[in-house]
This record gives sequence, structure tokens and C-alpha cells, in this order.
Amino acid sequence: MRNAEIHRKTRETDICVRISLDGGGRRSVVTGVGFLDHMLDHLALHGMFDLEISASGDLYIDPHHLVEDCAIVLGQALDQALGDRVGIFRMGSAYVPMDDSLAFVSLDLSGRPYAVVEAVWASPMVGGISTTLIAHFFESFAFASRTTLHARLLYGRDDHHGAEALFKALGRALDCAVRVDSRRQNLIPSTKGSLT
Repeated sequence: MRNAEIHRKTRETDICVRISLDGGGRRSVVTGVGFLDHMLDHLALHGMFDLEISASGDLYIDPHHLVEDCAIVLGQALDQALGDRVGIFRMGSAYVPMDDSLAFVSLDLSGRPYAVVEAVWASPMVGGISTTLIAHFFESFAFASRTTLHARLLYGRDDHHGAEALFKALGRALDCAVRVDSRRQNLIPSTKGSLT
């Protein structure tokens, strides 16, 4: 089973993430930031992995540390659950519409962390968090999971819809990339012979 559990506690946050890549989209997400819970709920449902996140942090300052650290711990859990990444499809991409918005995510579970996130937002805040934190979440997740990640909000009028489309697209792209390819059951999908 491709499962992982990561617990990370700092002076700013206390986060526990459990993930099963071969789940059915079951999720329980409680971070104290309702909008982040909503986005992570979409991520797990559309990624078709089981996800439990329990998080608390210094929200009396602002949500920055909690959002960033949730991305880091989730990325670490994904990396651990993937193990040596034998037999996976490795790459995945998805376009996702959400009413007025259209988002695209393409990723490679290459072992090489990199992130390009392009989004123009109508307002500085959405759901009680800074819209700049959405790109920061994707970047932190990419580096912690050792993933090459490209995400773009192509257009949209409503920032809630744009953010939701991005998280759904991330889930769909991950669903494609983490699947085991029956043709590569015992092979690492790299000419180098390693994705670590």
C-alpha cells in the first residue's frame, strides 16, 4: 500500500497528514482555515486519494504559516507514499473549468522540484487568505514533494472559482501521475533508472 503519515510541529504550526494514494477520495480536513479546507477537499476528491489533515497554527498573526506548512507536509507525505516511484505514469495534466474560470496544471513526479505558477487575481483576498498564498501553496507543495509543477489560471472573473479550478486541476493531474502503469510494473520511468 502506498501510504504515508507525516507529523510536523514547529513554534508556528502543528500539522499531521495521512495519505493513501490508492484510496477513493475519502477525506477529513481540519486546518482552522475554512477556505483552505475547501480547497484541500477538492484536491483529495479529484485526486482520488484518501487524505486526513489535522492542523493548527498561529492564525492570530495570519494564515500564512499554516497554509505554507500544510503544503510542505502534504508534499512530504506524497513523496513518502510514492517511495521509489517504480511503475508510476509519472506525468499528468488536466484542464478544469469552474464556471467563469479555466485552470491548467501539468506536473512530473520527476524527483526534481520546480514550480511555475501563473495567475492574475481580481482582488487581494479570497476566502480570508491572501491570493498570493495560492501560488505559494503550489510552490511549497512542489518542492516538498520533489515535483516539477506548472499551474496556470488561464482566465476567470471570480477568484473563488479560479482557486477552486486550480486545486481541482492539481488533483486531476496527480491522479494521472501517481497511477501504476501495468506496462511498467517493475520499472522506474526514467532513462536514468532513478527518480530519487
